[in-house]
Amino acid sequence: MQRRKLLGSTATALTSAVGVGLLSSCTVRREERKSTGGIPQVRWRMATSWPISLDTIYGGAETISQRVKALSGGNFQIKPYAAGEIVPGLEVLDAVQAGSVECGHTASYYYKGKNPSFAFGTSVPFGLTAQQQNAWLYEGGGIELLNQLFSDFGVISFPAGNTGAQMGGWFKEKLDGLQSLQGLKMRIPGLGGEVMAQLGVNVQVLPGGEVYLALDRGAIDAAEWTGPYDDEKLGFARAAKFYYYPGWWEPGPTLTALVNQKAWDELPPEYKAIFKTACYEANITMLSQYDTLNGSALQRLIQGGTELIPYDNKIMNAAKEAAYQLYEDIAAREQGFRKIFRQWKNFRREISAWNKINEFSFSNFIYKQ
Repeated sequence: MQRRKLLGSTATALTSAVGVGLLSSCTVRREERKSTGGIPQVRWRMATSWPISLDTIYGGAETISQRVKALSGGNFQIKPYAAGEIVPGLEVLDAVQAGSVECGHTASYYYKGKNPSFAFGTSVPFGLTAQQQNAWLYEGGGIELLNQLFSDFGVISFPAGNTGAQMGGWFKEKLDGLQSLQGLKMRIPGLGGEVMAQLGVNVQVLPGGEVYLALDRGAIDAAEWTGPYDDEKLGFARAAKFYYYPGWWEPGPTLTALVNQKAWDELPPEYKAIFKTACYEANITMLSQYDTLNGSALQRLIQGGTELIPYDNKIMNAAKEAAYQLYEDIAAREQGFRKIFRQWKNFRREISAWNKINEFSFSNFIYKQ
């Protein structure tokens, strides 16, 4: 399916990249390449939702940029910009849709206000793990379903990063059951934010670069971001002591590359293949980096005084019940959401049954040792 098409086209892309590189080394002018059927130089801008300081998540955009340049022999280049340099971090979809930039790197659930189904493009509470999410996107029809949604905005999307299962957020005060969530001001986006709102939380949505100050100054009482490596960089441990887990709202969140459809249609086929390949590399690379870096970062946080606390079962059970009721409520009134939710739910049931046999049984044995 999508992955086989992508990988099958990679050889074509690489062959083309060599040819383009030779043309470049011979200093053939762009006009001459066009007249002889050559491939033109392309320069794109990429708006992102991330501060540069978060080298791993912003690194997804950099991976795309570096790989596109390398595979095209320098003839196709994309310059990434941090959140706020071109547009605010939560307005990347708007910029790509308007053509202000050709592409962007963001999380699709930031735009659930435009279409609640965009949440599935990142992660939904008690949903898919990173490996399951990739399976759904690449082989289970997920990319096709999401691009039906994005087509209404003149945009096409590609998976381009994954943080792996996230942590459950930083809290200034220790939670004492469900009642302690009432009126709590917490930064949490996506459908996870809607679930928390149903549990009494006053939900705030802030881009990464603004979260620390809000938490440190008391504008919010709690915040979630990704996991130990990024959270350490953002300094959350200096603003809050209690670090909860698991991040049940984001068990395997995908980051997304968005491309303006008109800009995409103007690309030569070889450049399209190169871009898809670069996004695929960004997706796998980011997940590998987070899995490598988070463990040691967590140990440093604990040694520095952070208190690691699991959510109690009452909160977990209430959140799960609220999440699936929320999905059913949205599906009842939104035909588009209903279509993607039913397909996603069937996929989740089948892959969960399989993973219970293979991965869960193995992990359950190993982690008890």
